[in-house]
Amino acid sequence: MGETTDTTSGSPATRLPDVVQETAAEIARLLIAERTAAEDGRGPSGTGADARDPDDPLLVAAFRVLGADALAPALLRGLPVPTADLALAQAARAAYVPAADTAPVTAWSHWGLCAALDRVGGGGLAPQPDAAWVAREPWTSLAHPLARLSALALPGVHCALREEAARRPVDLARSFVRAVRRRDWPQAAGAARWLALLPGVPPTLGLDAGLAFVEQLGGADARVLLQVRAARLLRAARDDGAPGGGFPDGGPPDGGPAAARSRA
Repeated sequence: MGETTDTTSGSPATRLPDVVQETAAEIARLLIAERTAAEDGRGPSGTGADARDPDDPLLVAAFRVLGADALAPALLRGLPVPTADLALAQAARAAYVPAADTAPVTAWSHWGLCAALDRVGGGGLAPQPDAAWVAREPWTSLAHPLARLSALALPGVHCALREEAARRPVDLARSFVRAVRRRDWPQAAGAARWLALLPGVPPTLGLDAGLAFVEQLGGADARVLLQVRAARLLRAARDDGAPGGGFPDGGPPDGGPAAARSRA
């Protein structure tokens, strides 16, 4: 998956954010790469992901941070998973097993990685954590935890978290608008990805325009760019009538986000 990452200089704590950004940038590139450039597990640069060291603890940690999105090219585009990426994702799953009393977001992120691995033949689907907390989250802060779990917004991955989120599309739309107003681009991008998948989103939200705005102002962050491109793939699958599309009957038309904004 793209070019190799230099993880040899600086302390692990200071290097990890850069490694996460570089890895996310490679994933984002693969989400729009020409099929011929990616079919053999290679990124647009032409350097194979199998050049990665699956025993590099920093790369393992980066895969843990990205969760299911570490395998997004396979899950969203059907691209093959490079051997090293599969090994890194499996190592992240094994190395960062959450404790029984861990926070729900951490527990769901781990479950999402397990579910992604199960989808690509890596095995190990875990029991689902509790998702009842989603119903109790105020709309003003709903985008915060769901954005952190946006890697689970995937076609064909049905879980209690998605069911709970699907019960609050209007609140999530309002929370998305609030994040955009606050220029919290990671939160806005993650919420937008859920909105691209879920039914019942207000037709006047104007999600396509919202995605373009988030990309323009926040796309320098590779993780924001990854979320925007993932959301567009979900919307394209919906528009094509592919399984896993989120909106019934073709979804909301483009338009201004006035309705959701007025509720925010």
